[in-house]
Amino acid sequence: MKEEVEYTGIHPKKFSLWLLLLGILMLFAGLTSAYIVRRGDGNWFDFPIPTVFLYSTIIVLLSSLSMWYAYRSAKKDEIGGVKLGLVITILLAIAFTLSQYWGWSVMEEQGLYFVNPKEGEKVSASFLIAIAAIHLVHILAGILFLISTYIKTLNAKVHKKNLLSIDMCNTYWHFVGLLWVYLYLFLYFAPDF
Repeated sequence: MKEEVEYTGIHPKKFSLWLLLLGILMLFAGLTSAYIVRRGDGNWFDFPIPTVFLYSTIIVLLSSLSMWYAYRSAKKDEIGGVKLGLVITILLAIAFTLSQYWGWSVMEEQGLYFVNPKEGEKVSASFLIAIAAIHLVHILAGILFLISTYIKTLNAKVHKKNLLSIDMCNTYWHFVGLLWVYLYLFLYFAPDF
């Protein structure tokens, strides 16, 4: 007779997500380190980060609240709350994406472009644009994750007895949100280093 063993460890999909998040964290640690090192080269152009990126930060924090609401609703089996929370989070994620584009447009109006580093001039703008763009790729992946979780909710696959997908989506979304807060604060205070 085969003995059943109760599984008490972390789910393999959740473990994979944590490895992915660790990789993303290492990527951005490398980018911020490169920013600090490159800043010391002497031909660095300091400029204030456009205010619109503060709006992005507020939007991403609000999206974390709506994601938390969706997750909390799933734990209580309040499917209407899950749907509402996910829809609000998706809309805020789209607003975040648009605010990033707006921020890049403001930079362009100020003559701050993604430039060839060999030209040397205003390479600092390239760092901000690259860091924000790479983060935006992760936000776009998060939007796909949110939509997938919403579809699972519509198909009754998200409820208090099946929280894996919304738990993973919640973890990912809070991670990319907190990552943006870190990046914003880093870039905002970087000229004061």
